[in-house]
Formats: sequence, C-alpha cells, structure tokens
Amino acid sequence: MPEHQIKLEDIYDKNINFLIGSGASFGLIPTLAVDMEVAGKPQTIETLSVEIERLDSNLKTRLNALLFMYYYEKCIKPARGMDLETLSESGRKVITNYESLLKTILFLLNKRNLIDKRCNLFTTNYDGCLVLTADKILSEENIDYVINDGTRGFKNKYLQAKNFNSFLRQTGIFSLQHKDIPQINLIHLHGSVYWKKKDQNILVDYSKANNQINIEETFVNDFSALLANKSTTFDQLKAFASSQSSDFDEIAEVFLAKYNALPIVNPTKWKFYETVFEEHYYQMLRAMSYELEKPNTIFITFGFSFADEHILNLVKRSLANPSLQLYICCFNTADLTEMKTKFSGYTNVVLISAEHGNLDFSKFNDSVLSTAKINQISGDSES
Repeated sequence: MPEHQIKLEDIYDKNINFLIGSGASFGLIPTLAVDMEVAGKPQTIETLSVEIERLDSNLKTRLNALLFMYYYEKCIKPARGMDLETLSESGRKVITNYESLLKTILFLLNKRNLIDKRCNLFTTNYDGCLVLTADKILSEENIDYVINDGTRGFKNKYLQAKNFNSFLRQTGIFSLQHKDIPQINLIHLHGSVYWKKKDQNILVDYSKANNQINIEETFVNDFSALLANKSTTFDQLKAFASSQSSDFDEIAEVFLAKYNALPIVNPTKWKFYETVFEEHYYQMLRAMSYELEKPNTIFITFGFSFADEHILNLVKRSLANPSLQLYICCFNTADLTEMKTKFSGYTNVVLISAEHGNLDFSKFNDSVLSTAKINQISGDSES
C-alpha cells in the first residue's frame, strides 16, 4: 500500500493540475533509461548526453547521432506508429490505466458545484496515449466532456496558447438554463508526434505521424547492444563511434538535421531546436506557473523525474504559494530518495511511494487516486 492516499473528497473543489511523465506510458513507450551503468550508477539518454557534450566536435557528432538514432527507433518511432487496435497486452494495459486516470478526473470535475469545471493535465510525453484514450472514451461511453488540446480549425488545426482559456457551456433553447461541460486542458510541454511546423504556426494532425526518418538498422542494433549491457563503459561507446567509416559522418549530419527538426524537446539540453515550438514551450511553462500560484491549488505528478530543470525550478518557485499542495508519486525507493533530495525543506510537498514493490500506473489508479476509496463527497449528483 502507498504511504499516502490522495483523498478525492479533499481535492475535488480545488484548482486541480496534473503532470504526467514517461513513466505512465512505460510498457507501450520505453523510458529514457538504458541498462548500461557507469561507476555503479544507472544511465539514461540524458546522462549519456551530458558526457557526450564534453567530447571534441567530430566524436561528439558521431556519438550524438548514434544515441539519437537509438532514441528515435526505440522511443519516438513507436509513438508515431501507435494504433489502439494493434496494441500488445502490455500496451492495452497502459491505455486502460490512462482511461482510469481520465475517468477519475472527470468524476472529480462532475462533483464540483463551481461554475468552472476545468482542470489542467500537463504532460511531457509526446505520444498519443492521452489523446487516443480521450477519443476512445468519447466514442464508447455516455460521458459528456471536452478535451481541449489548444487547437482551433477544421481542415487545418492550429495550436495557440490562448485557446486553453476557453471553455464550453451548454444552454437551453431559450438560454434560461445552462450547464458547464467538464473540460480537461491537455497541455503537451515537450511537444507531440502529431505536431508539425507550418510557416510560423504549429499544425496538429492526428490522422498520421509526421516526418518519419529512415535509419539503417545496423547502426541502431549494434549501438543498442552496447546500451543493453550493464558492464559497457563510456570508453567502449567512444570506441564504437570512432570505428565507423568516414561515410558515417555524412549519414550522421543528415540524420541530426532531420532529428533536430522534430517537434519534441531534445533531452540533451531540454529544449526545442525550432523557435516556434520553443516559444510555445515557454508560454506553457508560464501557464503552469500561473496555475500553481492560484489559491487552493493541487498539483499531482506521476511518472515524472523532474529532469527538466525548467520545470523543476518553476515548481520550486511556485511552492512559495502556501496554499499549493504538491503530491509527487515516486516509482521506487531510488526515485523516492532523489525526490527527497530535490524537495528537501518544503512543507507543502507530499512524496508518495508504495510500501511494497514499485508504484506503477495500475497501483496509482487503484490505491493512490481511486474513486473506489472515497468518502461521501458533497457535490452534485452527476457521475
């Protein structure tokens, strides 16, 4: 059992915000972790990138290309080709967990007597799990709600920050009665595989994934084998990159040019390379900061490591708000230890972990944020 349960009766009428990270999609989309260790410490795409940045230019370019070829094939490409009809058993379980989360959020919103039945769901994931799951709920169940992804348009849907300030209200024929529709603002902080730059705008197209990159499998397979070996050293990675023929330099340059154009945050420096995406990123960070400064705010994070320093520093500054309550869900004891270090001294932070085993997405839905364990909530009768 978790060390702390988030009681829905204590939060339903507050300003609720979520931050969902890659841990939520694990089982469908790999995280940034690799099996390789350095000095006994587990490695990730981020930590290896830091080491690569210290190298001279030619070797750095080669290793960056190899690392992000691996990252593209293992993490980005599966997100681009996601289809709910062809998922594996583990993939279906991930979607089931996302569905449980969204239904819990809608339960909370429907219990409000407040006029404004909105909440913000921030995510650093660029996959389509939340979008596709939201669409699945709308098509299969009699649940009336709005998922606001910040877009407007018909044939072409364009993303603009101001659109998150809108909400839907239904009125009677003579406008004598009105009903506010529950709304979830879905805010992709690190970009999305469904985004595309068009002129100086962000075009969102859910019909297909954009900008596929073709990569020779040999490079990825051989480099993956090194990352999958716990005893691989960083010197061995450098030796592998150095052993590539001179033709690889051109291949690396072409790949990195295409990779850097993708509408996702690059985990090397946690930034976008395209200005239009970078500007939207900082607009959404400001929006998050604004939400966390509001009175009586709840902020729940799951599957997020706080590796993005922009988000980490923003959240720490926001904790000066005495009416902000931050709940951080920690996957395992190592994660719990790290979060204790990062948020030491803050009295309005609650770290949540499992008493036994790992706090995965299923356990989060069943034990931490569960509608099955609520007391009576005094709200309207909708469910």
